[in-house]
Amino acid sequence: MRYFAILCTMLLLVSCNREPAVDTAPGPDRIVRLSDSEIKGLDPQKVSDLSSLRFAADQFEGLTRLDARGEAEPGLARDWQVSADGLTWTFALRENLRFSDGAAFDATLFPTLLQRLRAPETAAASAALFGNIQSVQAAGEQNVVVTLASPDPSLPALLTHPAMAALPLHRIGAASDQWTSDRPMVTSGPYRLAGWKLNDHARLERNPEWHDEPAPTKTIIWKPMDDSLSAMRLFLSGGADIAADYPASRHQWLEDNHPAAAHSVPYLGSYYFAFNTRSPPFDDRKVRIALSMAVEREWIADKVIGIGNIPAWGLLPPGLAGPVSARPEWADWSRKKRLSAARALLAEAGYNPNNPLRFEIRFNSSAEHRRVAVAMAAMWQPLGVEASLFNSEAALHFAALRRHEFALSRSGWIADLPTPENFLLVHQQTNGAGNYSGYDNPAYDALLAQAIAEPDPARRQILMRRAEALLIADMPILPLYFYVTRSLVAERIAGWEDNISNVHPSRTLLIRQ
Repeated sequence: MRYFAILCTMLLLVSCNREPAVDTAPGPDRIVRLSDSEIKGLDPQKVSDLSSLRFAADQFEGLTRLDARGEAEPGLARDWQVSADGLTWTFALRENLRFSDGAAFDATLFPTLLQRLRAPETAAASAALFGNIQSVQAAGEQNVVVTLASPDPSLPALLTHPAMAALPLHRIGAASDQWTSDRPMVTSGPYRLAGWKLNDHARLERNPEWHDEPAPTKTIIWKPMDDSLSAMRLFLSGGADIAADYPASRHQWLEDNHPAAAHSVPYLGSYYFAFNTRSPPFDDRKVRIALSMAVEREWIADKVIGIGNIPAWGLLPPGLAGPVSARPEWADWSRKKRLSAARALLAEAGYNPNNPLRFEIRFNSSAEHRRVAVAMAAMWQPLGVEASLFNSEAALHFAALRRHEFALSRSGWIADLPTPENFLLVHQQTNGAGNYSGYDNPAYDALLAQAIAEPDPARRQILMRRAEALLIADMPILPLYFYVTRSLVAERIAGWEDNISNVHPSRTLLIRQ
């Protein structure tokens, strides 16, 4: 069995590296994009990492797709209708849809796609995202009917996820897992994979059967660059058109020397530390509030991080559930007043100079996480709090969080979808191990369930804000700032639009002439 496994691995590497020598530098009909990691897989229903999903989105299209602004627009469906109760959505397909190998498909494909997504043997990491979908049915050849368990105005955004894109089931049925070894690969979106050299590059070419106008650029090259400094240097030397990241320490230098190339914008992500509310000392709300009061978020965002992050007192990034993020009343107090109130709360909880509060701050390997942890520990010293630091590699770190083996730990959330519930559901009691803090508030769970079941968008937003306010009042997490994305884009590239989802489909990019 061991030798069989080794043979399979060798065959995979050979197939990935069969790409002949090609030009992978920017050219008149070629865009080079740098991702921050290698592609982990090619089957959209079996991958979960961001690099693989972005790569899949270039090749596979669903009923809807994302535009240059990161918003849902018609994809394989030309339009859709929703019932008055918000539970039944009917998507009307475009006519004469074909995969890149010329095979036709229609509405009957989509029920089977959902079945495959939910099949245990698929082991789809993203299957839970589609848990609110009760059924997908074909109404004739041109209409797909999606039935929900509860109303979800964000369904068009959900269906842009590559896991529910049109996959070539005819090819999968014939080749099983080997279907992704085809070159060119059979796809439904604007591009198809023409070559892949592992740890070097992946080359996309136009899909000749795509229903829309041909993508503006003939060839897209994706290169993995896990070192952001190396990525920046390659970009500045002219070796790439787009870099997915650059070092935070180089932000000001880039702003001063390459202002047109550097893009730093708010992102759908919240950076926070999680309190373990299951056991002392953080089972006491007073302790959690006291520590939160003493943290200078503006200073952390501006001085410790220093790349334009927005200070956070709430969980939801601006724009998700209203024009401004949630803030507790004490957020606007002076530091002197907040420290005085924090001392009083700690005293009520039984902590004083004779019985100081002691605990460990856990974080995973990153200079940024360390700097934040050190800063918070220093901010708590005037309260007589003694906080030590514990660092571990990322896999060990998050394993400890799932086992609840921590007191205060670096955490955070980057949204799968631009919806408030994507952030709020993490802290539901029923989320199990994923609810790192162990927050357990039936009132919060009930309010969130009410919000999710509400079909009226305005009322839904109000309820989401109320749920967030309840969460922040209990403070099971310590919000610090909202993420920003960092990208480098060459001046010769048009069509790039900064957006909160950090989505930039290759089909929306073109080379200036």
